[in-house]
Amino acid sequence: MPRIKISLNSNSHVQKSLIGLLLFGLFSCTVFAQELPPIVPYSPKLYNAGNQNWMIDQDAQKRLFFANNEGLLEFTGASWNLYPSPNETIIRSVKVIDGLIYTGCYMEFGYWKREATGILKYHSLSAPIRKYLLDDEQFWNILQYQDFVLFQSLSRIYIYQKSTRKFKIIAPKEQILKAFNTGSNLYYQTTTGNLYEIENAKSKLISNDPKIKTNKIVRIEKKGEALVILTQLNGFLTLYQGKVFASNFPVNALLQASSVYSSQHLKNGGSVIGTVSDGIIILNPDYSVQFHITQALGLSNNTALSLFEDHDKNVWVGLDNGINCINLQSPVKSYSDRSGLLGTVYTSELYQGILYVGTNQGLFCKKWNSGESFRFVAGTKGQVWNLFAYAGSLFCGHDSGTFLIKDAVATPIFSQSGTWKFAAVPNNPNLLLQGNYYGLSVLEKTTTGWRFRNKIAKFDYSSKNFELAGPNQIYVSHEYKGIFRLEVDAALTKSTNVFTYDQPKKGKNAGLIKYQNQIYYASKNGIYKLNPQTKSFARDPFFSQILDKDEYTSGKLIVDKTNKLWMFTKNYIHYFTVGKLSNKLEFNFIPISATLTNSMLGYENVTQISPSSYLIGTTDGYYTLNIDDLSFSNHPVAITYVSNYKQNEREQFVSVTEEGSFSHDQNNLMFSYAVPEFNKYINAEYQFALKGFQDNWSKWSSKSATGFKNLEPGTYTFMVRAKIANSKPANVARYTFTILKPWYATNLALFIYLILGIYLGFFIHKKYKRYYQNQREKLIEENNLLLEIKELENEQQLMKLRNEQLAKDVDNKSKELAVSTLTLIQKNELLALIKEDLNKTSAGDATRGVKNVISKISKNISEDDNWNVFREAFDSADKDFLKKIKQAHPALTPNDLRLCAYLRLNLSSKEIAPLLNISVRSVEIKRYRLRKKMDLPHEQGLVEYILSI
Repeated sequence: MPRIKISLNSNSHVQKSLIGLLLFGLFSCTVFAQELPPIVPYSPKLYNAGNQNWMIDQDAQKRLFFANNEGLLEFTGASWNLYPSPNETIIRSVKVIDGLIYTGCYMEFGYWKREATGILKYHSLSAPIRKYLLDDEQFWNILQYQDFVLFQSLSRIYIYQKSTRKFKIIAPKEQILKAFNTGSNLYYQTTTGNLYEIENAKSKLISNDPKIKTNKIVRIEKKGEALVILTQLNGFLTLYQGKVFASNFPVNALLQASSVYSSQHLKNGGSVIGTVSDGIIILNPDYSVQFHITQALGLSNNTALSLFEDHDKNVWVGLDNGINCINLQSPVKSYSDRSGLLGTVYTSELYQGILYVGTNQGLFCKKWNSGESFRFVAGTKGQVWNLFAYAGSLFCGHDSGTFLIKDAVATPIFSQSGTWKFAAVPNNPNLLLQGNYYGLSVLEKTTTGWRFRNKIAKFDYSSKNFELAGPNQIYVSHEYKGIFRLEVDAALTKSTNVFTYDQPKKGKNAGLIKYQNQIYYASKNGIYKLNPQTKSFARDPFFSQILDKDEYTSGKLIVDKTNKLWMFTKNYIHYFTVGKLSNKLEFNFIPISATLTNSMLGYENVTQISPSSYLIGTTDGYYTLNIDDLSFSNHPVAITYVSNYKQNEREQFVSVTEEGSFSHDQNNLMFSYAVPEFNKYINAEYQFALKGFQDNWSKWSSKSATGFKNLEPGTYTFMVRAKIANSKPANVARYTFTILKPWYATNLALFIYLILGIYLGFFIHKKYKRYYQNQREKLIEENNLLLEIKELENEQQLMKLRNEQLAKDVDNKSKELAVSTLTLIQKNELLALIKEDLNKTSAGDATRGVKNVISKISKNISEDDNWNVFREAFDSADKDFLKKIKQAHPALTPNDLRLCAYLRLNLSSKEIAPLLNISVRSVEIKRYRLRKKMDLPHEQGLVEYILSI
């Protein structure tokens, strides 16, 4: 973008307003456009250290080291590690030499050596010569030359010889600005501007030219016999045969307007220059500008304190606020619009040598492969959804309708509704179908150009995605309604039938595309293919395998000009090509994740701008990639750290080079591993296994650490491998370790347990033998006792049976007594009746014979005889009753005892009266008198009492 110099009069408000409007109009209509290599930003918050990084270097394992405000900062490619400086001051310089990391800080310099644990340990070189150090010295630079390491402060240069471990000191009278190493020579510049060469540890003046003296040197590069000198404010100078010339390099004008702070020679012969406030400038070998990257174009900060090119030709920039990595060799180039004027890119098209990009802000264009800025196409303010080149015309689908674009001028041809998409009508090149916010419509080419012809009636749903299956059949995918099939008339004027599909289900960000004469529908459930005969969709296993392997983000499907089918998932960009020797599709993928591309989900777009180059839109610009240059070289994975810890204790790092041995309670292990891949758009993926615990490989993951808890005692081998994209793993890193058994589970302990077990078994056997002997004797004794008890029980049982028999006999006797008593009663009653009748008969004329009969009857019903018979029977049935009652009541008479016996038999007064030959009334009187003699209480019954005796 050209630089504009404007002078203002502070009193002229009108001039200020006019110029402000001029600048606003200029910047609102143009956007600076430069496709840049990918920039990977690392913020201080991410690497958890100081803002400023003063020097950078890399070791043979491709680990990077930064001289940071907080200490020595290490980056493995997967993790950041900070080592505070030995005296807690800012580390100003770092240099990796023969595996040792040399650093310099305030009043201290030395080296860091990696221990077996992977942790760096500091060793001081300045401590033995502490007395020779000047007060307040800081060591800003470290150089290597053959067997020597040079530590440069602003006052001295300390030359350390590694083989002898001895020092030499160069102490010029003036302050030192900076020391330089051109490979074969060492130089330094003093504050007076003089340039010296170091020979035999002594200073030799090689130039005090005014051009040198008035310029601070940033870098010296040897070109044959000449020295090319980069200065802070005047660009490049050339020193040849003692004379200094101003170099006529194209970049000088740019450098003279900047303040150069740092510079680094590149392996391709070019260089990178860091400025104080204008970002970095990357030069080609001919000193022309390849890239000028500032904060506005993606750099995290405009002040570049340090620069470094790593083994993979990435440029690292130590900024005043963070670190950036620039992937110079990447086949991906990106354009990022930090100003927000361009916006989110929804579509693009390279048409007649002009690149058009449609964004949410409108349509912009610029000449392709030029340093021009993007220009806004007037009248296109708003969302641009689609750009479609057809039949020599460029159509623009816009939120306001449809535009024809020619020579960067937009002409509206349809404004009734927003336009999503365009499609050619088969066999009719003069018709174009467009999907609108409210259905489908037709554009027609006439002699005067393209015009709107008609809307297809009877279908009013938004038609963002549609495809023609034939001249009269259209399929439309609606994100919230699903899939429609429209039958239209031959003139494309109205829909004759609309069928809505239940399957497949509608889906967020779903897509519909026609590829190789087949219609495909993509959603989170898979990719479905239309069967032309049944007009139904079936899940396609070949394409759906992509979604089975990677997480769905969008169903957007895109077919480019060379018949490649593109689709996007969470971690990859996929594309399919037709085989060169067969129609079989070949599957390819690019390991660029959705988070890195920053594309708008559902609006992903890919535009082919050359046979192998593609432009992909993002939310803040776009990036281009050349698929022919996409090559992924794998790097060996290394286990960087192994740590173990006890429960609720801090972790301890252990050796990664030797087999580990840990106690049983140190059975929680963490493993960190890394691949030194620093490409922005390529992520390394890892697989691990723990032989002896988890023998199968884990799923591929971008996580660079894993852990295992509560491992059982045993020997394990941790294995990890890595891949980049579809490359094969370069190696498998292994770490073998053993979790020891607790002391009580060792072999010695087991042997002791065995001896104790045998002794205990013998002791228990003896105890049990004695126990069983005692038990046997006790059992015999118990058995004998049981037999005796059994005999007693049998005797008791026998006695019980006898008693029962006796009871039965008593019952029988009682029954006999009762029967005999009743018989007597009946006999006496009968005789009494007969006697009564005879007395009546013979009352007046009784004969002698009748009187004899009456006399005999009176003898037969004699009470004494009856009582005697009854008494004998009663005594035999109920022994001792009469005796017991007589003892209890001595005052009872024989008649009283007789009554008691009858009551004992539970006879009633009526039954007792004949036996006593008295009336019932008399029996009741006898019972009353008997009760009084026995002195029974009123509440106790007489019979109850007698029965209880």
